[in-house]
Amino acid sequence: MTGRQGEVESGWRLFRGDGRDREVAFPDPPPWRRFDGTAGSARETGAPRPLPYLIGDAEADVVNAALHLRRPLLVTGRPGTGKSSLAYAVAHELRLGRVLSWHVNSRATLQDALYRYDAIGRLRETNLRRDRGEGAGGPDIGSYVRLGPLGTALVPGRRPRVLLVDELDKGDVDLPNDLLGVFEEGEFEIPELARLPEEQAAVEVLTADPRTRTEVVRGRVRCSEFPVVVITSNGERDFPPAFLRRCVRLDLPEPDEERLVEIVRAHLGEGAAPDGADELLHAFLARRGRGELATDQLLNAVFLRRGGIDLDADGLLDAVLHRLGGTV
Repeated sequence: MTGRQGEVESGWRLFRGDGRDREVAFPDPPPWRRFDGTAGSARETGAPRPLPYLIGDAEADVVNAALHLRRPLLVTGRPGTGKSSLAYAVAHELRLGRVLSWHVNSRATLQDALYRYDAIGRLRETNLRRDRGEGAGGPDIGSYVRLGPLGTALVPGRRPRVLLVDELDKGDVDLPNDLLGVFEEGEFEIPELARLPEEQAAVEVLTADPRTRTEVVRGRVRCSEFPVVVITSNGERDFPPAFLRRCVRLDLPEPDEERLVEIVRAHLGEGAAPDGADELLHAFLARRGRGELATDQLLNAVFLRRGGIDLDADGLLDAVLHRLGGTV
């Protein structure tokens, strides 16, 4: 709808590219892109991940094997098969709270995942206090120690936490071996706290959870329940046998036509299929056969079609169902 000056405009063309400013009414977002605290939104699950999450019984059994064995779950599969989303699905179904995420890159280290100590910040605060004549005593060291996602996952608690180690194969070649000791022992030491005198044996430190602290005694963090660890890999590098031996492996297949229909209904509702949805599904399957496509691309296309958008106009379908591999 195009309105006169001062009126709020709505409809498909929010942005027109004509250089004129206007008041527009934004439509409701897709369910998997909500950040307002409603069901399935980022505030509820810890990330903008779609809910519910559907996999086959065989894949679910592998997940259960990892849960019973208290072993990390190593998840592989093509882009868009739901590797990362699996961690959020487990946390949601088992009511395990906010997912702790560690997104691995080439600079990631085990130390980053366990904890960080801001020694420079503490020294600066000590000097400021001295300059203000507040005495020689330094600030509380616990305010300068923050547990990382892995360190927070190992904090003892009644229920295990869910830890997502995303794209481990992008990290340094030695990183999987560095993780072995922590995964086997379920504990680690913070030397800066372990060296404190006996009267400072118990220190409250910051965690990866917002506005949350936990007590660390004599510099050691040891889990009471081994966390649910979901490790994803895009298959860019092989892992050492010692690491693989300690993981339960799950390869997520691409969903077939029947499963894709179930996923669309689960995310958009039983009556979600608009006119032309079957054509979109067949177009998606045909394009996926020629190159990599992700399931959420199909959801995007169906969501737009349900809103009355002509995806055949001006190559819009090509923009939504674009290949994920190869040259763009």
